[in-house]
Amino acid sequence: MIAYIDCIGGVAGDMLLGALIDAGAEVDLSVVELQVETGTAERHGITATTTTVTGPAEQPHRDWSTIRALIDAAALPDRAKQRAQEAFKRLAIAEGKIHGIDPERVHFHEVGAIDAIGEVVGVALALESLGIEHTICSPLPMGRGFVDAAHGRLPLPAPATLELLKGAPIHGVEIEKELVTPTGAALVAALATQFGPLPRMTPQAIGYGAGTRDLKELPNVVRAVIGTEATTGTVSLIEANLDDFLPEPCGHAGLLHDC
Repeated sequence: MIAYIDCIGGVAGDMLLGALIDAGAEVDLSVVELQVETGTAERHGITATTTTVTGPAEQPHRDWSTIRALIDAAALPDRAKQRAQEAFKRLAIAEGKIHGIDPERVHFHEVGAIDAIGEVVGVALALESLGIEHTICSPLPMGRGFVDAAHGRLPLPAPATLELLKGAPIHGVEIEKELVTPTGAALVAALATQFGPLPRMTPQAIGYGAGTRDLKELPNVVRAVIGTEATTGTVSLIEANLDDFLPEPCGHAGLLHDC
């Protein structure tokens, strides 16, 4: 199975998780002592799934090593664990480069909260539930303006988001909102084997995940198209050189035109 992540309104962790659940994935976050609550929202006439991760009220900011140990200790399928670790690894490297510190010393703030941990692990579990082998992601729309973060007022796209999406196709849109979050960027960067248009595939399930804002400019949703890779027929050409071949048998062999 393959998953095509269509970032219509950008991508965030809760949006991607909602789209995969809407497509039929089953997600149990009790392995990391969290829960995911789902709801519905309408975005430009599209009904989409919303997700909220909940857990213990007191949640300290965590560094990469703490999150790595948390995921390692969780009873996750091997591939889900690897996918979740890869997303946080890329995030730590990007944040470390932007702030000029070793990735091991990156102290997560917003992305170290329970929602981000639950979203990353939840997406990894959702892909496993759907039996996804390969993930392809659309080009990503990027808003402009500023966002307030733990490090201060940052320009959009956020520096870590841009760092994470090196090599991926992006395009700017005239919306002064954050459309692609660092968590969303880390997930697609870690999961996608390629970026581009909708591939040749046979859809089996389609899900929509809604962002928290209802934007007037575009539907604030992520669409997950789940299916099998379409195959094309094989055409074979058989050639042979015939020397001193009588013309009479050519018709029986389908060779009359060449004799």
